[in-house]
Amino acid sequence: MSNALLPIVQTINSYLSDYILFFLLIAVGLFYSFKTHFVQVRCFGEGMRQVFGKLSLNGGSHGKEMSSFQALATAIAAQVGTGNIIGASGAILTGGPGAIFWMWVIAFFGMATIYAEATLAQVTRVTTEDGSIHGGPVYYIKTAFTGKFGSFLAGFFAIAITLALGFFGCMVQSNSIGSTFQNAFHVPSWIVGICLVVFCGFIFLGGIQRLASVTEKIVPIMAGLFLIFGLIALIIRIKYIPATFGMIFRYAFQPNAILGGSIGTAIKIAVTQGAKRGLFSNEAGMGSTPHAHALAKVKHPHEQGCVAMIGVFIDTFIVLTLNALVIISTLYTADGILANGYVGDVTEQIGKANLAQTAFGSVFGTTFGNAFVAITLFFFAFSTILSWNLFGKINAQYLFTVKATKVYTIIALVFIFLGTLASNDLVWELSDMFNNLMVIPNAIALFALSGLVVKSMKSANK
Repeated sequence: MSNALLPIVQTINSYLSDYILFFLLIAVGLFYSFKTHFVQVRCFGEGMRQVFGKLSLNGGSHGKEMSSFQALATAIAAQVGTGNIIGASGAILTGGPGAIFWMWVIAFFGMATIYAEATLAQVTRVTTEDGSIHGGPVYYIKTAFTGKFGSFLAGFFAIAITLALGFFGCMVQSNSIGSTFQNAFHVPSWIVGICLVVFCGFIFLGGIQRLASVTEKIVPIMAGLFLIFGLIALIIRIKYIPATFGMIFRYAFQPNAILGGSIGTAIKIAVTQGAKRGLFSNEAGMGSTPHAHALAKVKHPHEQGCVAMIGVFIDTFIVLTLNALVIISTLYTADGILANGYVGDVTEQIGKANLAQTAFGSVFGTTFGNAFVAITLFFFAFSTILSWNLFGKINAQYLFTVKATKVYTIIALVFIFLGTLASNDLVWELSDMFNNLMVIPNAIALFALSGLVVKSMKSANK
């Protein structure tokens, strides 16, 4: 059954990611960049002040809501996952160092997209009789399209995200944790699975406030540690930094020099790899992070829209870029094992799963490099599991009412444990497929509600 379904799901994913979603998400980013007069440039400083002017690792309790920073931390926890390490590695291996340039381009336009998502999540959120806040794409989809069509699109999105993130996605994240810990520390993956279930279960059962309390602490710490050791690695390799940036810009427009083949084919690979990996790393346009931003306690929706943009900036321009610079400066420079490209015997030694470990290991030693990336991946993937579970839970409640929460949590914990036991290609492909499918109704609603976003933005500036 699995062998029969796998090629079908892979074909669906190929068409969705390479054609429909690639152009759809870029179109949304360009559309909102012009529609908002490049809000990602005009209001970037405002977003930075909102985030770092109110930075706190103990934002306290806000009842059924979160502080603006807690909401951002929860969103970043979802954005900064294995994609920042393994995704970036795959983009570089397949598309060459120039793929990173296209990741930057996509992230720049994605900042406008996520501004719109967060703003709409705030504008269309609802408050129930018990004071609970409900917000996210299902609510702004139904605002954009009333009647049966809106209900269908919202339900389609809710089912897709519950499966993509709540179940299969968390399974994929736990698999990354289990495999890297087993490789680095020789800890059996089933033990890692039990520990994950205990930690996650404790946080899940604590509700939004416990989740917010954890993410507002773990996100700055994990990003800070990665930043420190990444910068140390770059300082050690400082004489190669000019060549590293040179390769990123050169191979963005002449990728055939390292990928081989014709210039047209090479550019297509570099652009598509950078764009796809970038889009699914920062999650702009996917409809996941609006669930967190809807819970933020702010004076005006525009404020959280500006804060959301900083999430994309941190994810791509800081964390993902730092990882990419370490990889290129250690492995692609003159003394690196990939100096001549990803060809020959080297393809049997390294892949996207161990590329970052190889890069950090070349600077700090193999043992430390493996351990550092394993620990980093644990924090990245663990925090992603926490946020994705929340996003899935919100949509499960939309579909089946609050009574479904306990059942949803039990099923999610089972998937998390199973993910550490074995890697199943079908599970990874199913996660990607539902991930791809949830983008479509979200993007349609974003186009339809551009007037509401602009109206909110203008009212904030009066």
